This record gives sequence, C-alpha cells and structure tokens, in this order.
Amino acid sequence: MTYKGHVENGAIVLDDPAELPEGAAVNIELVPSPASVDDELGPSFTERFAEIMGKAQSLPEDAAQNHDYYLYGAAKK
Repeated sequence: MTYKGHVENGAIVLDDPAELPEGAAVNIELVPSPASVDDELGPSFTERFAEIMGKAQSLPEDAAQNHDYYLYGAAKK
C-alpha cells in the first residue's frame, strides 16, 4: 500500500490519517519536485553560452541557412 505525505520539522507526516501498526517497517521514496529536477539538469544552453552568443563576426549573410555548405561543402540551400 502507498501513502502520501511530506516532511515537517524533520518528521514524515502522512497527508491522510492511516492506521499503521506500531513498529511497522516502512520504505520512504523521495519524489523530486519540478524545481529540483531543473537543478539536477544544470544550467540551460542559453545560460551556458550567454557570454559568447552573438559574438561571431565577418560571417556571410546566409551563414545560418547554409552552414552545411560553409562547414562541409554541401550544396547551398
């Protein structure tokens, strides 16, 4: 059976009352909040490369559209 709850002042508190026998063994699984998941992923692409974004100079006007041409010699689009 699964019960939901939260930590309050260092103790596990069940959201709904439950009749559990004294001394019953339990397993506790931490459910990450959406904010903690973002923290585990680290900074976003934009945050990591903010210092260098938009710094490229002297590129052809069609560099974004034809980057494969300039990098690898593929046919222009």
